[in-house]
Amino acid sequence: MSEAGQELVHLVWGKKAGPRGLADTIFCRWAQGFVFSDSESTALEQFEGGPCAVIAPVQGIENIKNEIEDATEPLIDPVYGHGSQSLINLLLTGHAVSNVWDGDRECSGMKLLGIHKQATVGFLTLMESLRYCKVGSYLKSPKFPIWILGSETHLTVFFAKTTFLLLWVIAMEYYMAQLGILPVPDSFQAVNELMDMALVAPEAPSEQARRVFQTYDPEDNGFIPDTLLEDVMKALDLVSDPEYVNLMKTKLDPEGLGIILLGPFLQEFFPEQDSRVSESFTVYHYNGLKQSNYNEKVMYVEGTAVVMGFEEPMLQTDDTPVKRCLQTKWPYIELLWTTDRSPSLN
Repeated sequence: MSEAGQELVHLVWGKKAGPRGLADTIFCRWAQGFVFSDSESTALEQFEGGPCAVIAPVQGIENIKNEIEDATEPLIDPVYGHGSQSLINLLLTGHAVSNVWDGDRECSGMKLLGIHKQATVGFLTLMESLRYCKVGSYLKSPKFPIWILGSETHLTVFFAKTTFLLLWVIAMEYYMAQLGILPVPDSFQAVNELMDMALVAPEAPSEQARRVFQTYDPEDNGFIPDTLLEDVMKALDLVSDPEYVNLMKTKLDPEGLGIILLGPFLQEFFPEQDSRVSESFTVYHYNGLKQSNYNEKVMYVEGTAVVMGFEEPMLQTDDTPVKRCLQTKWPYIELLWTTDRSPSLN
């Protein structure tokens, strides 16, 4: 094996990669190839845990090393065989950064790299509902209504109703373009006319305000010091002369606690979010593990998603992991599946 090849092996599997340092079963999992389900002709089936983070062609190694927070950590866990967040981000965005927030952040003088532009395919994770991380809007609001859903140990797919065959063709064209076999396809624009794009509508002013507010609240506490209110208002092109800012501080912090809560801030400056009309969409969920599917048949699970505004919800359905994961993007989403049980994230 060439030196570059050996370096790539170490990057993916770690320095201990090889028959003596890594279990053969881990290598076997990732060597399964592409196998389609007998029950769904376009659904790939996964035999063991791990390969849900499929390896895609990469251009170069130095760029990846610079993007990964800890270059000594392999892209695939050598013990459990799971793909790292860097590998997921590499496949979704072309950059192997380790974080899922928007833009870069500084922590104790260290620059932490995040996502820099809207992704073609999105990412949501159950870990956010448990407050272990915060996914930014670039991954939450992708160009197409398709999201990779992450649990503690597995990756599945959630997508809205579309002309699926066309979407499949475009996906194949895209990856062939990545391989250099085809030029980048022009059909990405055409698919917009056939897709139900309501789930990925342009960012509303209230959503932009939430995103900007949260950049000043990196700990995701739900509030900022009142000293930062002027900066937030300036970033959102709101009136920000000192007298008006002081008036807003008094109104938003009547008890004089020195903090501005996200909720009252949005209600004051972006009240239109309270009147958003409920919308419903046909959605699908895909899990490649046979044992995680109903009757152990790898098939798409169809359902209806009802996305409501910030008023009191009209429905109360399940409280399953898949719903909690989706609520990190749509807090008032309700799901009605056509199967007897909710699809599994694991």
